[in-house]
Amino acid sequence: MRVMVTGGTGFTGSHSVRALQEAGHDICLLVRDPDKVKRVYEPLGVSIDDIVVGDMEDPGPVGEALSGCDAVLHAAAMVDLKASQARAVIETNRAGVENVVGQAAERGLERIVYVSSLSIFFHPGCPPLHPDLPIPPASTAYGESKAAAEVYVRSLQERGAPIHVTYPVGIIGPDDPGMSDANHAVYSWFRDLTLRTSSGFQIVDVRDVAELHRLLIEHRGRPGRFAAAGEMLAWNDIPEFISSLTGTRIRALTIPGPMLRVLGRIGDRVKGVVDFNFPLTRDSMCFATQWPGTEDPTASRSLGLRFRPVRETYVDTLRWMQRAGHLSAEQIGRLADARAPRRPAGRLGSRPGA
Repeated sequence: MRVMVTGGTGFTGSHSVRALQEAGHDICLLVRDPDKVKRVYEPLGVSIDDIVVGDMEDPGPVGEALSGCDAVLHAAAMVDLKASQARAVIETNRAGVENVVGQAAERGLERIVYVSSLSIFFHPGCPPLHPDLPIPPASTAYGESKAAAEVYVRSLQERGAPIHVTYPVGIIGPDDPGMSDANHAVYSWFRDLTLRTSSGFQIVDVRDVAELHRLLIEHRGRPGRFAAAGEMLAWNDIPEFISSLTGTRIRALTIPGPMLRVLGRIGDRVKGVVDFNFPLTRDSMCFATQWPGTEDPTASRSLGLRFRPVRETYVDTLRWMQRAGHLSAEQIGRLADARAPRRPAGRLGSRPGA
């Protein structure tokens, strides 16, 4: 099939493109920066020649990219925590879904895959998460945009559009072109420290998400909703978990969950004076300290997909971080590749949104 992909120069999108291309599908990318295509795909050994330059908000380029396609994977989204960007996040993500998913449905494409987030179902005190929960009121611009997109996509599903929705959480893994949030958190454990606090978090390997997207592009069953989350990891266990992998130690600071949520409220107030793109917010701290886990972390088994063990994901991610120069051989200890350049780990610059 010929598959149009948005977000193809991002972390999830680039891995999904590689999985689709390896399965024999032809790819058309809708991108804003054509020069980035080469920078992202050359290290992966992937060549993409079919490119349409444009924004997902613009119906013209979206229509051009969809022309002649059998399927679409909409993985693009604007992510920005700055208060000044709240309206832009909402409007950009809304327009993107309506243009890409909406046009694909109108044109009668065989397969439409939309990438959402399991976090849209979260609220403090909620039960274990699954994709059939009601959507609670959003408290952030990004959450509001994803919730509105979910309502729109479900309305199309109800009218018979062949749309599959995936709900990843905490995507990490190797070969990240922009050091996305979950990978940056791993990096920060070694550069700075981690926390011991209440609850825990879940991750999913980007390669498993990519495989899920390939399976859904090829799936001939009824449209569905698919969670993508691995096993739960307790914050209190992270230092020992990392040590068991690397033989090295990372620093940890103990802060009770209620105190972190108070600090998040302070961060919200500070943002009213000094805007910053950093997750010290009440909502982020609620996610971190009250995450309930998923009702069925292997909900994609109906497709024959098994998410790989978290140990394997972290091992591969840390080894890639050394090869890429983000972490040093000394930091990742026994996982270090002696053949990799021995250079000090540098500090990362600003990170683009997904």
